[in-house]
Amino acid sequence: MTRIPAHTAETAPPAARDTLQAFGRKAGKVLTIYGGMAHAPVTLQTHAAIENTLEQHGTFDAPTRQAIALTVAAANHCTYCQAAHTAAGRAAGLSEQQTLAIRRGNAGFDPKLEALLAVVREITRRTGEVSTATWQAALAAGWTDTQLTEAFAHTMANIFTTYFTHFAGTELDLPPAPPLDH
Repeated sequence: MTRIPAHTAETAPPAARDTLQAFGRKAGKVLTIYGGMAHAPVTLQTHAAIENTLEQHGTFDAPTRQAIALTVAAANHCTYCQAAHTAAGRAAGLSEQQTLAIRRGNAGFDPKLEALLAVVREITRRTGEVSTATWQAALAAGWTDTQLTEAFAHTMANIFTTYFTHFAGTELDLPPAPPLDH
């Protein structure tokens, strides 16, 4: 149930319009998640600032960023974000089977990526705590402390959006992600 209806670029508060239009250009339309965030320009601007910082200073390639997003979306049972990041993951070069595997919590097709996503799952599910075994496995797979710290930032950015969609009851305006058949 939608609690916060989506603004359009025309109905949004003036302080949110430019940012909402920029997100609309990037996505090809104003997505309901951004239209909902626009009710409080500070919320939309916070999300934009996080995204801009990750784009300007982040080092992960697009498939890795989308794998992190899919992991957080699945761990948080966010239908909206799973749909959005399945499409974005496909655009970034992940196959449909890979997006499904990531959402299931098993990126065994890439052991190094799986080690990173195990850290992301623990951050998400355990309120930021990561076991020593999971951390050490990620280091052994070839990730650095710097990269694991960056993964934390990407995880938090995605938690922001998954929690917002739950909070706002954001209506799905994208094709749904394929169902997970366990």
